[in-house]
Amino acid sequence: MKLRSSNIEKLGATTYDVLIVGGGINGAVAAAALSGKGAKVALIDQRDFAGFTSQQSSNLAWGGIKYMESRDFGLVRGLCKSRNHLISNYPSRIKEIRFFTTIEKGFRFHPLFIWSGTWVYWLFGSCFTKIPRLLSRATVNAEEPVVNTNKFYGGFEYSDAYLHDNDSRFVFQFIRSAMDRGCIAANYVESLGAQRKDGEWVTRVRDGISGEEFTIRSRVLINAAGPFVDDHNKLTREKTEHRHMFSKGIHLIVPRITPNTRILTFFADDGRLFFVIPMGVRTCIGTTDTRVDSPYSAVTEEDRNFVLDNINRRLNLDKPLTKADIIAERCGVRPLVAKASASESGERDWLLMSRKHEIDVNQATQHISIFGGKLTDCVNVGNEVSHLVAGMGVKLHFPNYKWYGEPHASVREEYIHQAMLMHLDSYTSPHAIESLSHRLWRRYDQQALDLLAQIREDPRQADILIKGTDYIRCEVELIRQQEMVTKLEDFLRRRSKIALVVRHEDIRQADGLMEACRILFGEEAQAKFDEYFQQKDLTQS
Repeated sequence: MKLRSSNIEKLGATTYDVLIVGGGINGAVAAAALSGKGAKVALIDQRDFAGFTSQQSSNLAWGGIKYMESRDFGLVRGLCKSRNHLISNYPSRIKEIRFFTTIEKGFRFHPLFIWSGTWVYWLFGSCFTKIPRLLSRATVNAEEPVVNTNKFYGGFEYSDAYLHDNDSRFVFQFIRSAMDRGCIAANYVESLGAQRKDGEWVTRVRDGISGEEFTIRSRVLINAAGPFVDDHNKLTREKTEHRHMFSKGIHLIVPRITPNTRILTFFADDGRLFFVIPMGVRTCIGTTDTRVDSPYSAVTEEDRNFVLDNINRRLNLDKPLTKADIIAERCGVRPLVAKASASESGERDWLLMSRKHEIDVNQATQHISIFGGKLTDCVNVGNEVSHLVAGMGVKLHFPNYKWYGEPHASVREEYIHQAMLMHLDSYTSPHAIESLSHRLWRRYDQQALDLLAQIREDPRQADILIKGTDYIRCEVELIRQQEMVTKLEDFLRRRSKIALVVRHEDIRQADGLMEACRILFGEEAQAKFDEYFQQKDLTQS
């Protein structure tokens, strides 16, 4: 927590070019882009980074094939280009993956019509991915026998992309990139509202850990508070052209359903897309699409039953999935953009609402509000915000700097060469899904070279620290130093995905967890351990 304490002291000590409120995907890319281009940036979030909506996605970077039904072809084309760009620039983190889709008898469209749509989708994506494929019943039975083909009407396969790690880890890597380029960021710092005084924004904030209140001064204020954008605009008395509406989505994580690394896609009973997504040794199933009035949401019995009923009817399982099979749950809201002047739209209009982002700008007060957005389109958001901030008179000393992407291929090649010379992968359990060398690069890129140095000096640093996970001793130490872990949940749920793939009770009993707490929190280890499990016990009771 030393890094956070240092940053808290710096936040109130100077005037920044830009203060960003919100550390989800929109705030993270805005910070990374502006810092990389030379602006003096601060970022705060009232929770942990990616601690709300940005930790609850489907982990997909996709072009939005479902938006073709609403004929939002411009959005689809843009998202496909953004997806391709992410795959090219994050080759270890974002991978092309096949979507294996089956259609049941009675569906509203003929399978050949939908299959032809996948070819249009492929063309929209500039033929970047593997070509679509038409599936026969025999092909489905041979390649994915877990799929129930009793009501088979047709099938096809096409490509999109997915995050190898969890979404919140991807978001934090932008935060880390921003801090490496001078951004002063702190989690658990809540904005209490801001006022424009003497040509500057004065934002009053509260440290959620100590309770201390102080102010942060900035020339420009960016509201990237995700589903709370409207609430924060009320605090700053900013009127905008757009507002948010909310759609709740849930996922259930269960034991691995199929060994194949592809996404099984169905149309649920209500006609919406429904996914079975690989997650290492687990499978993530969902999602729902339920209109709600509040950003706060929870998984209900109705939600669980909907997901379990739909999946059990469409898979050939040895025994149906039940609530006892649920290892973890994800539940979040999608902030959907609507015109501020529009009345509450009807159900059909809401379902077809565009998922694109909108950025409202008040040049007079130098205020920016970011609405909506998708992980797939994050680079565009960062570039757009940089352009707008430059238009407000903030000097970007390196306007052409490429602020995103993994390090140059030569850096990765050197890392892999060193790992091979050390025989690093011999440290990996023979039961591990992937090699240790690739895993460390994907999580930490060039910082993985520092981890190699530690392992070279002391081979025990490559020991698995927390039994039942793949986290080794030296990376937990790196997380302590570099990743501003303030609560145990930050590590278990967002810097890693341990809480998503290991049952709650198994985490509590895991050998090595308390040692990890001592590395992360020092003398506060027991208190942080108790805090996490007491809160989890309360939410599950």
